[in-house]
Amino acid sequence: MELRCAILDDYQEVALSMADWSVLGGRVRPEAFVDHIGPAALAERLAGFDIIVAMRERTVFDAALLSRLPKLKLLITTGMANASIDTETAERLGILVCGTRGVVGPAAELAWGLLLALMRRIPMEVANLRNSGNRWQLEVGSGLQGKTLGVVGIGKLGRLTCGYGRAFGMDVIGWSRSLTPEKSRELGIGHAATLDDLLGRSDVVCLQLKLTEETHGIIGQREIGLMRKGAILLNTARGPLVDEAALIEALGNGKLGGAALDVFEQEPLPPDHPFRTLPNVVATPHLGYVTEETYRIFFADAAEDITAWLAGRPVRALNAPAAGKNAS
Repeated sequence: MELRCAILDDYQEVALSMADWSVLGGRVRPEAFVDHIGPAALAERLAGFDIIVAMRERTVFDAALLSRLPKLKLLITTGMANASIDTETAERLGILVCGTRGVVGPAAELAWGLLLALMRRIPMEVANLRNSGNRWQLEVGSGLQGKTLGVVGIGKLGRLTCGYGRAFGMDVIGWSRSLTPEKSRELGIGHAATLDDLLGRSDVVCLQLKLTEETHGIIGQREIGLMRKGAILLNTARGPLVDEAALIEALGNGKLGGAALDVFEQEPLPPDHPFRTLPNVVATPHLGYVTEETYRIFFADAAEDITAWLAGRPVRALNAPAAGKNAS
């Protein structure tokens, strides 16, 4: 019997061309969906699928949704971690959850692109040029050389960001709960003893943290109040790291000079959200990992996950159902 595989949130309509799905040998029929719909409609749509491929954390697979998917046997997430999947409930229901490999660099590259776009007012100037505006130049931007970059979270992405800052002549300081002065010296950056210390010393604050219970809302009204007047907040990690209401207020009253954002509390971002219209915000729709190179790895690995599962030898498993549902 042919199994059905749903590929979710294929916004660019490229999932079926980014991998050789013929390796499934006719045992599985992949179907890609472009639209992002609510939980109730999604549960109805997916009720007949045996396999689901989820794109990062765009869709929340909580206990309520998983319990409404009686045929689901294999749930694949792109990447090797997904806070939006209740892996324990999946395990209890006999659903195997598997991941894929990924690429680290593109997210840090986008972060730097957003920062440059904000500092030099690139989106506004490009729009003016395209619209044949009467004025040749609109604003005076700011450079990065000599300014202080504070990187919050010194993992793989954080270390790349520190390197970009140094290359642009910035004074780079870092903070994380595990970062020591010795490690900072090895990385060629300054060490902030506390997050508060980093916030008060930085012209640009870049968040490169994982989202956990401890880091949820780590930048709130108090923390924004500690930042320098006119400072920039750069977040391409996870939206819930920041209290959006506090950030919007600080952007509106001039406390902060601007924000460069790729992630949000709610995604897709509501049409009337202030981040869409604030003049001192440069925002993109969570593009950090969205490159051809990354997608080819994601979807090729997803196809490999399926073929391995069909053979009874799962790879990249993120849970261990005691009595997993059979492949057929």
